[in-house]
Amino acid sequence: MTSKDRVAYFYDGDVGNVYFGPNHPMKPHRLCMTHNLVLSYELHKKMEIYRPHKAYPVELAQFHSADYVDFLHRITPDTQHLFANELTQYNLGEDCPVFDNLFEFCQIYAGGTIDAAQRLNNQLCDIAINWAGGLHHAKKCEASGFCYINDLVLGILELLKYHARVLYIDIDVHHGDGVEEAFYFTDRVMTVSFHKYGDMFFPGTGDVKDVGEREGKYYAINVPLKDGIDDASFTRLFKTIIAKVVEIYLPGAIVLQCGADSLAGDRLGCFNLSIEGHAECVRFVKKFNMPLLVTGGGGYTKENVARCWTVETGVLLDTELPKEIPDNEYISYFAPDYSLKSQSKNMENLNSKTYLSTIKMQVFESLRCIQHAPGVQMQEVPPDFYIPDFDELEQNPDERVGRKLNSFK
Repeated sequence: MTSKDRVAYFYDGDVGNVYFGPNHPMKPHRLCMTHNLVLSYELHKKMEIYRPHKAYPVELAQFHSADYVDFLHRITPDTQHLFANELTQYNLGEDCPVFDNLFEFCQIYAGGTIDAAQRLNNQLCDIAINWAGGLHHAKKCEASGFCYINDLVLGILELLKYHARVLYIDIDVHHGDGVEEAFYFTDRVMTVSFHKYGDMFFPGTGDVKDVGEREGKYYAINVPLKDGIDDASFTRLFKTIIAKVVEIYLPGAIVLQCGADSLAGDRLGCFNLSIEGHAECVRFVKKFNMPLLVTGGGGYTKENVARCWTVETGVLLDTELPKEIPDNEYISYFAPDYSLKSQSKNMENLNSKTYLSTIKMQVFESLRCIQHAPGVQMQEVPPDFYIPDFDELEQNPDERVGRKLNSFK
């Protein structure tokens, strides 16, 4: 019998007070609802609760370009009319609006993921949770898909200081494109994304054929799915693929993005997972007993997001929660049945057994290609990781490496 996992949980009440706008699907208020539900089930007594530090601009610039970070720092709703060119350049607008306290919001959720990674690195906990994090679409020089700063990339960079290989798993309904892109050329991070794939569905990337390039070839895994996938199909595929990935890749730490927009009935989603099905993926990953960083992500039906992440907090604490929701500040949101359960819908599953079997075979083929690759045999942890610039081949190699390593000290 192993001793209980030490779980660290990061939360700052200010993160739920920002407002993307009246018609915007992203409602950070869902984080207050989640936290309130976690407290009402008294889960806070079983873990260490921390208020994250606000990430400094220099920390955000470990991945993002300094000019982009500086722009986010300066822009406000009152001054945005002066920055028409920059708004276009950095992709701020309808999907990624400028709102009050935008930069502080980014500092809090990114700070939570960085702090979570540091606690894991220093072996101060076994599992670290930041439900405010998981904003997987943000790119090096631009906002995308409601995401401004990619906290996941920053957290993974932190973990790479202590671990030779990090596994990133994403169960959001949208493809984890920002994280995949950041690590597309390296074998030190394997990204595995389960998502809806189609021309008309954001972000339109994540084909099973996209497997990484150069040193990163076969280290990006995409599991493209169709509408209506249910618990049985999803969890079977998830467990089969993740078990094989862990066996072959041997990561030192795992980052799990638990976007709740893959739940049935999500305002922007099209999958048919129940909370139980979603949580089963978390339960499965926990069983590997590796340093585990867990974040939120998408999720646009607030009461289901709060239910889901509370149940998953319970899973990470090995605690079964009573289905009847205790009285709390947001109890009216959970009417009429005040239950923790969410049902899947009566919805056609467009993922045939043949289709899922084909996807699985293609993924396994990629994994076979790396099974005997030297990168996987690494014993020593290399120096702090840096992300190659796309134009580095043109530069003098000695200058390039020296400059990069200095910039990360």
